[in-house]
Amino acid sequence: MSYAAAVWGSYLALVLGAFLRSRVFGVFAIVILLFPAGVGLALRDHLGPLAPLVPWFQLAAAVQIMLLMWHPRMKPWPVRLLVHWPGSWFIAATFIAFPWAIAAAVGLPPYGAWIPFALAAGGLLQSLWTREETVDLRLEPHTDAGPEPRRFGEGLGAPADAGERRPLTIVQITDPHLGPFMSVERLQRICQRAVDRKPDLILVTGDLMTMESHDVDTVARAIEPLRAYAGKVFACHGNHDHEAREVVRRAYARAGVQLLVDEAVTVQTPAGPVQILGLDFAWRHRDAHMRLACDEHPREPGALRVVLLHDPGAFRHLPEGEGDLVLSGHTHGGQLGLVSLGLSHTFLSLFTKIPDHGPWARGKDRLYVHRAQGHYGFPIRMGVPGEQSLMRVWA
Repeated sequence: MSYAAAVWGSYLALVLGAFLRSRVFGVFAIVILLFPAGVGLALRDHLGPLAPLVPWFQLAAAVQIMLLMWHPRMKPWPVRLLVHWPGSWFIAATFIAFPWAIAAAVGLPPYGAWIPFALAAGGLLQSLWTREETVDLRLEPHTDAGPEPRRFGEGLGAPADAGERRPLTIVQITDPHLGPFMSVERLQRICQRAVDRKPDLILVTGDLMTMESHDVDTVARAIEPLRAYAGKVFACHGNHDHEAREVVRRAYARAGVQLLVDEAVTVQTPAGPVQILGLDFAWRHRDAHMRLACDEHPREPGALRVVLLHDPGAFRHLPEGEGDLVLSGHTHGGQLGLVSLGLSHTFLSLFTKIPDHGPWARGKDRLYVHRAQGHYGFPIRMGVPGEQSLMRVWA
């Protein structure tokens, strides 16, 4: 049997196995394995010293999917190092290298075929750390930004009279996605750094887990440092939290985190009263869902209203005037882009109108989309670093 036949035979077997698990997982396997199989074969002879290692990287990508099918549990660091990370790197690199593969397939020389693999190597490194920063956000309540969400650069930076005022300080944790790139220990460090910065509030905007971490003890251990901040930590659901809602509920309860599912709570902070409304994640009928939640929990007079909304794509459906500050995640900052170069462009902004990262505005409502500590789906970050920020909110 030829090498190409072995690769495609393995691909078909894995895809069939994935469909036996679920249709969604089957479609995921079709897409995620197509690139290391097809692009890997097309470019193998054009990668110089890397060529002999291509079978290993293809095998790592395949084993990664097999482990998800048959044993979806958190893996020890040797498995992450030898399987998940090289497999993820190769999947991402071959995705980016698709144009070079097309050139090779039609008989053209794929000059520079090594470039996407080098870029993906940088993305792999970028996926393994989260930088700390401080974000100053002015809400500018008297500025009407118009009917559609838009970037709100004028809201960045401390106001001129900052020395005379006390901002609300927030650390946001979002989309850690416990799994290949987010170990229990790494999330513990992220949570401990959040506590160590002594913010007024720690707000968690969803997606604690991946398929590998649907376990109460695992999640509870990972967020255990938040217990030291009990009473000041609040959370909402993300879409992946719906895969194991009871796991999320019990893990938050152990860590002293109050989960808000279409619920609101008002807390006193050194910057004044803050009303926090946590919206549940919804795929459909978002406008009706959000309107009902807002009607059931009207604004608290005199309090800054902070809305936890996992998906920033739903920001346009929030009833006007309901969110002094809306905090979202979900996009992982766009995940592929030019943010590391100081530019705002991302893969997401190129093809959609979904707010991808940073401050956005619509009418008098303000949104901040966090770049997230982790990522999922596309297997690495590239050009969009993770975020571990202290936000100072100037109302």
